[in-house]
Amino acid sequence: MANIVIDRIRKSFGAFQALKEVSLTINDGEFVSLLGPSGCGKTTLLRIIAGLETSTSGDVRIGDRSIIGLVPKDRGLAMVFQNYAVFPHMTVYENVAFGLRMQKADDARVKAQVEKAAGLLHIEPYLDRYPNKLSGGQRQRVAVARALAVEPKVLLMDEPLSNLDALLRLEMRTELKTVLQSAGTTTIYVTHDQTEAMGLSDRIAVMHNGVVEQIGHPVEIYNHPATRFVGGFIGNPPMNFIKVPVSNGQVAAGAEQLATPKDVGNEIVLGLRGEAVELAPLPQGLEMKVRVAEPMGSHLLLTGSIHDQPVRVILPASETVKSGDTIGLKLDSKRITWLSPESGKSFPAVLA
Repeated sequence: MANIVIDRIRKSFGAFQALKEVSLTINDGEFVSLLGPSGCGKTTLLRIIAGLETSTSGDVRIGDRSIIGLVPKDRGLAMVFQNYAVFPHMTVYENVAFGLRMQKADDARVKAQVEKAAGLLHIEPYLDRYPNKLSGGQRQRVAVARALAVEPKVLLMDEPLSNLDALLRLEMRTELKTVLQSAGTTTIYVTHDQTEAMGLSDRIAVMHNGVVEQIGHPVEIYNHPATRFVGGFIGNPPMNFIKVPVSNGQVAAGAEQLATPKDVGNEIVLGLRGEAVELAPLPQGLEMKVRVAEPMGSHLLLTGSIHDQPVRVILPASETVKSGDTIGLKLDSKRITWLSPESGKSFPAVLA
């Protein structure tokens, strides 16, 4: 086990900069997700760590050793890919043992490590089967067990659940978290799925256009996004962004006056999570015109506009708001994020 230090990594493909000086430290035993949309650079960064891609500049260290220039097999890593990548002509036992065989481990160690990994992933009953006799979720468990069997310093995972259906993904997400907590393996997990990242990670590095926009605990990133991109990418529905006028350092939200950060000018962007509101009578509440009301079982999802700008908010399922209504909303001032209209960066929280 060891820390991973990613130090000013750059990667260019011709004139295109895929990574623009990314620096990141991942602690021993930590699970960190690289989260972002397609093309943000997350898989490129993972491939550079794995040795499958060369960086234009910068360094990657595991512990006190630079791994730049080392071939993949000498880096002390294991990787689980998006596809299952299990060998169809081998039994589950031999698939899990494959990395150990490549290391020329003796039979006793192979047996002990295969049984240990199989136990963690609950695939002991399938060790004599061939992959074509397994479900997709079982094959993915085999791939993870093979990676863990070699006891790598670092486990790299590239969207390993994306080929599974929704229910299987939920089951495997739970299994992964349990297994990796038990193994204590330092893990870097690439995904575009914010639900996976939020549920699995100790910390999330949100990437966009080749840079890390924010890294932090999932709850911290959800509640205090550093930029408009982060707030809009994390959350379902995403954070609402409402450009509002500022007068004497305050913003009117119905009858309530909300204090803004100092020296912000005449306009500011109010970032608001959909659930950080409650119904309030007009004119005390901030006016929202409801275009669509969707009963979702556990809650009521409203889509409409505030100050002629699109918003989505969440109310308790017991509320009786209908499409076409005009309602008042009281905002939770402690859950507001203030952002610059120009840069999209958030301001420090306003102290009450």
